[in-house]
Amino acid sequence: MSALTKRATIYLDPMLHKALRLKAAETSRSMSELVNRAVRLSLAEDAEDLAAFEERAGEPLVAFEDLLKDLKKHGRI
Repeated sequence: MSALTKRATIYLDPMLHKALRLKAAETSRSMSELVNRAVRLSLAEDAEDLAAFEERAGEPLVAFEDLLKDLKKHGRI
């Protein structure tokens, strides 16, 4: 462990804990490594989503009902 790591207590569903423990053993990685990687991936995905929202912020809004009407009008649904 690095001096830069922080200790945290988390509570996992028993089946998730078992799966995590087994995956750690099978991959020769620690449970902490696996959890850190999963959290990093989740946060990166959130960052991508936020960037996409920012990129599309200037686009006009379309009401769902209007979109459905347009799709029906053009025979797409």
